[in-house]
Amino acid sequence: MHDKPLLKSVGELLRRRHGSSRLTHQAGPDGFALDSLKAGGFTAGTLSPEDEASLADEVAQLLPHHWDLPTKSVEALTPLIDHLGGQRELMAWLDRHPGRPRLIARIYVLLGHLDRYSDDPAVLAAVRHARAQDPYPTGLRGYLTPETNDETLGGLAFRIEELLGDNREEDATTLALTTADWLRRAAQNADTPNSDIREMGELMDHMHQDISDAVAGRQ
Repeated sequence: MHDKPLLKSVGELLRRRHGSSRLTHQAGPDGFALDSLKAGGFTAGTLSPEDEASLADEVAQLLPHHWDLPTKSVEALTPLIDHLGGQRELMAWLDRHPGRPRLIARIYVLLGHLDRYSDDPAVLAAVRHARAQDPYPTGLRGYLTPETNDETLGGLAFRIEELLGDNREEDATTLALTTADWLRRAAQNADTPNSDIREMGELMDHMHQDISDAVAGRQ
């Protein structure tokens, strides 16, 4: 993963800013919970590399259900995040493990940036300009809000996370890539580009490449 997207302030990666983003699907995969023994071994520094990789996969599976995790999983996950140093450090740890953990981490970093830019006036102006040319780009119809406002990008973040929580990882990945590519192009074609727009375009370019690389690494 490129350093820049991780090091930028993206807020609370596991908490969508918009109240409408609270998920309503069932909590976690059936019968699945975070292995508290592995989590404890990791924080104690006694976990083998193989078990750490397994733990990372468990965490990646549970993250889309963070709104309604079973109490035992929360009790195991919270010390792990604290041990790593926070949510961004959690994503960096997941990113070190190829497969599902790396892909989920990179998608969540994208979600953090979508929330970050949700009420940025310059970014919203670029998005409105893009939608004036093509209101519902291919792959985004049914996901974009009718009006372009501070719910538009947060709404896309919600829909991506919702797909992950519904175990539709491939669809979530496709939507994440489509969103990043659309915003990258919106930045390139902005009517009045400024430093914020250029930064957003560069970040979306990084995120598209990072997620694409994570997908390729699973094949």
